[in-house]
Amino acid sequence: MRNDVAFGQYYPANSFVHKLDPRVKILLLIAYIVLIFVIRNFLGFAVAIALLALAVAFSGVPVMKVVKSIRAILFIIIITFIINLLLHREEGETPFFEWWIFAVTPSSIRFSLFMALRLISLVMGSSVLTLTTTPVRLTDGIESLLYPLKLIKFPVHELALVMSIALRFIPTLMEETERIISAQKARGADFESGNLFSRIKSLVPILIPLIVSAFRRADELGEAMESRCYTGSKNRTKYKKLTLGYRDAIATLVVAAAFVGVIMLNIYGVNVI
Repeated sequence: MRNDVAFGQYYPANSFVHKLDPRVKILLLIAYIVLIFVIRNFLGFAVAIALLALAVAFSGVPVMKVVKSIRAILFIIIITFIINLLLHREEGETPFFEWWIFAVTPSSIRFSLFMALRLISLVMGSSVLTLTTTPVRLTDGIESLLYPLKLIKFPVHELALVMSIALRFIPTLMEETERIISAQKARGADFESGNLFSRIKSLVPILIPLIVSAFRRADELGEAMESRCYTGSKNRTKYKKLTLGYRDAIATLVVAAAFVGVIMLNIYGVNVI
């Protein structure tokens, strides 16, 4: 199960993307998220997908490992697509299909595809960040970007550490869930038959051990940090200081060019299905 979860895992490599400054990668991911939500036509999505493919190609991460990140939200993507397909409608359209309050129209097909592509691009782009950035560098990058908040006594280091630990333990909790499910099935538990309420009730034997395990891991982690004299950001120094390089400038220019291209396509592009 652990190998099937891409989000939150780090894939070691010596690639162009791995060597980028974590601050730049975080800012470029934010820019990419803004980019996919300002797209208004499929030509713009072609630019966004090409940019994502370029990032994956220069990351050294296997393509299927990035694609597997979609599994976690596949159900959400399908439900979102169906709801928008049946409920979105613009005034004056002739529907292909109509029943009661549900209708399939050209605009609903287009809007549903847009939402699905946005969700897929969002998750895959975020996975590229976590797959190419260690939790330590990710923490340093977040802390550096939020440094101005220290002026108002905001616990920037602690927040960055919590976010980094949360990302790190996503694969671990998924692996623990799989182990608990296997153990319950060996004891005769049935998670697939019955109605909806029966299936929800059958999840209780999974959730309780999982919550107990999560609290136990958190307690053990806290004790390990205390035993190593961890005191937060007070008087802490960095083993490796973050520095910007030519790779960061190249990556920034590429994303900026894609952003300009999408804006131009929004203005001059043709909306086609």
